[in-house]
Amino acid sequence: MWMEHFLKDLLQRGHQVTTLTNHPAKQTHPNLTEIIIDPKLNIAEHRPRENIFKMHFTSDFENLQMYWHVGLLSSEHALNDPKVKTLIASKDLEFDLVILEQFYHESFLMFAHKFKCPIVTLGTLGYADNMDHAMGLLTPWSIVPHLLVSYTDEMTFAQRAYNTYLSIYDALFRSWYYIPKMQEMAERHFGGYIEGPLPHVSDLEKNVSLMLINSHRSTDVPRPSMPGLIDVAGVHIKKTKPLPADLQEFLDNSKHGVIYFSVGSYMKSTDMPQEKISLILDAFSQLKQNVLWKFENSSIGHLPANVKIQSWLPQNDILAHPNVKVFISHGGIFGTQESIHWGVPMLCIPFFGDQFRNSQRSVQAGYARWLHFGKMTSDDLVQNLRLLINDPTYKQKAMEMSRKFRDNLIDPLEEAAFWMEYVVRHKGAPHLKSHGAFMPLYQYLLLDVFGCALVLLFVAVWLPLRLFELRSPLTAWADKLLCFGKGNTQGTKGIQIDLKASNKYRYAG
Repeated sequence: MWMEHFLKDLLQRGHQVTTLTNHPAKQTHPNLTEIIIDPKLNIAEHRPRENIFKMHFTSDFENLQMYWHVGLLSSEHALNDPKVKTLIASKDLEFDLVILEQFYHESFLMFAHKFKCPIVTLGTLGYADNMDHAMGLLTPWSIVPHLLVSYTDEMTFAQRAYNTYLSIYDALFRSWYYIPKMQEMAERHFGGYIEGPLPHVSDLEKNVSLMLINSHRSTDVPRPSMPGLIDVAGVHIKKTKPLPADLQEFLDNSKHGVIYFSVGSYMKSTDMPQEKISLILDAFSQLKQNVLWKFENSSIGHLPANVKIQSWLPQNDILAHPNVKVFISHGGIFGTQESIHWGVPMLCIPFFGDQFRNSQRSVQAGYARWLHFGKMTSDDLVQNLRLLINDPTYKQKAMEMSRKFRDNLIDPLEEAAFWMEYVVRHKGAPHLKSHGAFMPLYQYLLLDVFGCALVLLFVAVWLPLRLFELRSPLTAWADKLLCFGKGNTQGTKGIQIDLKASNKYRYAG
């Protein structure tokens, strides 16, 4: 979904675009060629949505494994599509640039090798350690938290220890389990259509020219960077459009304001357990504010007078309305950014993946509160909503974050387009990354230099000491020899004196 915003902008700039997607464009364009993956992968078959509502807090390790699993499933599904196979087998197509959404689809990097052109990736979830490595950086785990955790750059000892453990786990299992599977997949689907041996996926990662990251300096911790790492958070946030008449009237005429409730595009409110739906409706009935709830069908039953449901809602335009007081959200990254952009406090109810990280960071920043879906009661919901609405601190913090998030030198989509065209103009722009991407770890960390220095230091200290130790016995031996020589000389003189004395005595006699 994030990709479509870049697609529209490239078309408006006059580029010819071929897109491989399972989301057809809403409008046709003469410069657009679509390769539609059909049927779509039904992730719900592998991870039923109704089960997610019953989950408790899943560990970071389980979330990592979930991402790898979904990435392998979706990549294999797409590469098995006959239209994608035709694209792989093509011999007459030429491209100036490949743009890949970097959401666990590393086998797709082989398209850049096939078409012999640069590649730009889009980091949907934000920064990850492997992105740093591909650009020639080694992520400093002491100050940069892992993708899935919400720590700041001021971590305690325990947090640094956990961050290091999780990061090592990610790096090792990614290298030993996930990437080899992506490599095998790439060889199986591309092997018969590309001459010569195929490069390794890990080497293709290092050849990525540019990464456009869904991150912003106001919402993420400071971290080392490279010219080829560009923050473009907010590209999906557009100028508001007129609301449908019924929604406009509902928002305008809500005397005490409106609470907006949505659990995103993948999760469905209709899949919630019925007891939770009843609990939520009971809480809403106790509020004086009106509630606008994205609920996918009319099976919800009797509604309190202050609740309006609709299967689809223009979220960005709703959040922009000044009468919206609180956004009840699952903590998805795009909804969180929209809420920040428009300065709306949030009540976060996360379920899986990065939603926990996004929610925790929002709470830490002071413009949100958090509830656990499985343990949430009707009173919890009412009290947290009233606190977010009645305590002006939350709105003040939200507006403060909004000003920081909007304060950019250039529109993020404009900046993204400039850098993509820059890579094409400069034939991959290899100067945007460090040679550190291609160095072995021992060289990057100067272990060879330090090792050589230690050897030289050892020799410089050890050799004189050893020579001194060897000199001491030699000196002692020489002194003994000298003493022996002196002793013999005195003895000879003594004999001579005695003889002379004896002779003298004899002569005298």
